[in-house]
Amino acid sequence: MTAVNDWLWLHPLPVSPLSHSHLKPSHKRLIHQHKNKPTNKTKNKTKKKEKKTRANMDGVKSGRDIMHRNSKDLCKETVKKLIFQSQEAKKQSYCPYSKFRVGAALMTFDNTVFTGCNVENASYNLGLCAERTAISKAVSEGYRSFKAIAIASDLCEQFISPCGGCRQFMREFGSDWDVYLSKPDGSYKRMTVDELLPASFGPEDMSMKKVFNIPNEY
Repeated sequence: MTAVNDWLWLHPLPVSPLSHSHLKPSHKRLIHQHKNKPTNKTKNKTKKKEKKTRANMDGVKSGRDIMHRNSKDLCKETVKKLIFQSQEAKKQSYCPYSKFRVGAALMTFDNTVFTGCNVENASYNLGLCAERTAISKAVSEGYRSFKAIAIASDLCEQFISPCGGCRQFMREFGSDWDVYLSKPDGSYKRMTVDELLPASFGPEDMSMKKVFNIPNEY
C-alpha cells in the first residue's frame, strides 16, 4: 500500500466527501482500499475470537471423552462385587478332565450381570470357557455392548488370564472395555480388551476394501 500513501500525501483529501466526484476512477479505488484496510487492532480481535472458538471446541471434545471414560469406570465396591460374582460362578464349573475351575461375571451398560463357568466335554475341543459362556448368555438376551467382565480361578500366585480364543470372542463386541483378572483373595488387575489383544481383527475389518471381490455363488 506504499503507492496509496504516497498518492494521498501528494493529493490531500478534500474536507467534503462530495468533492470526490472530480477524482479519476483509479484514484477512487485507491482511496476505497485505503479506507477498508484492516487495522492491527481489528486483526488482533479476529485472532482472539478464532483462538477462543478453537479452545471452546477443544473443551467440548475433551468433555465428551471424559464423560465416555467415566461412564465405563467402576467404583471399587462394584468391582469387588463383580469379582465376587465371578468367584461364585466358578463353583458351578464342570471340569472333570482339567480340574481347572474358572468363573466369569459380565456387566452390561444397564448394570445387568451375566455369569458363566467353564463347561468341559469328553471331546475336549467342544469345551466352553467361562468368558464365552457369560457373553453368550448376554447376547442371547439381546445385549451387544459391555462395561466389564471379571474372571476368577483357583490360581493363587498369579492373575487368571483369558485364553486367546476368549480374547477374540470378547473383541467381537468392542476393544475398549475392561477385563478384571483376579486371584482367589479378591485382588485384581484391570486391563482392556485392546491391551489383551493388540492389533486385533474385528467385525469392522470384514467391510474393509479388498483387492478384489469374489461373488458369493455358493
